[in-house]
Amino acid sequence: MKNKINPIEAILRGHSVMILDGALATELESHGCDLDDPLWSARVLLENPEVIYQVHSDYFRAGADCAITASYQATVEGFALRGIQEKEALDLIRKTVLLARKARDEFWKEEYQTIRPKPLVAASVGPYGAYLADGSEYVGNYGVSDETLAAFHRSRISALIEAGADILAFETIPSLQEAKVLHSLLKEYPEVYAWLSFSLKNEKAISDGTLLEECARLFGDSEQIAAIGINCAPVSVITEAIQVLRANTHKPIIVYPNSGESYNPETKTWHGPESCNRLDVKSEDWHHAGANIIGGCCRTAPHHIAGISRKWRPSVVTIS
Repeated sequence: MKNKINPIEAILRGHSVMILDGALATELESHGCDLDDPLWSARVLLENPEVIYQVHSDYFRAGADCAITASYQATVEGFALRGIQEKEALDLIRKTVLLARKARDEFWKEEYQTIRPKPLVAASVGPYGAYLADGSEYVGNYGVSDETLAAFHRSRISALIEAGADILAFETIPSLQEAKVLHSLLKEYPEVYAWLSFSLKNEKAISDGTLLEECARLFGDSEQIAAIGINCAPVSVITEAIQVLRANTHKPIIVYPNSGESYNPETKTWHGPESCNRLDVKSEDWHHAGANIIGGCCRTAPHHIAGISRKWRPSVVTIS
């Protein structure tokens, strides 16, 4: 992957909002996949990868400018627990990008509207806590060294880049320590871009308690960080968090909240009322607050993304 041009910057140059996809896991479950597994959506890579391709295609038809790959919980260490050797594990990780690229390229062959940007493929790099499969990605205090985190992430990042992703998605990052490690690894690939999105403790702090404004300032001068933001946070905290980010960085701000329900990491179930039914309306508030890149995370679906697309690209026909 050799991106001399920042791919997010290229889209935002012609459009006020870049539209992300929504949850992958929700849609895989709606297609009959069982994700009650430490591998989560990565399990489907082993059992039914064509469903992943189908979900990516659905989001492109709904209006998404970007697909986030099924690699969030796909790691060499995680696959090893299933008896999968490193070479095969890395092939599976690369496959997440190839599936998304195939869905994008086949969709684009049928897309004749020049007012729409060609969608990107963002390779998901989930946090170390996602591999632990115990909800640690929402806390971030792993108690491990920088070296441990770097060794965990390095081979996956390399595989995702080799597979031809347009950009890396460092997402649901709960700690400043892990963000710094990922940024240092990114520097090993000077022509590669990434976005950096954090999970939140509240409107002003990421999950490990570090102030959001500190995170925004620390990575604000990085040439390779294409956007900074938040994901998998409830809709209720998004606007204030955007305001904090906008006051502390000139980077594009990326937000993709969850449905507003609460996640129980022990039972791996969601509870409580949804608050994402009008993401199209809320996206206007978020854009006004300073967000440029908007989509959905856990428990959101193609119809939510179609709503956002109709709001910001009314002349583009979407299929929800």
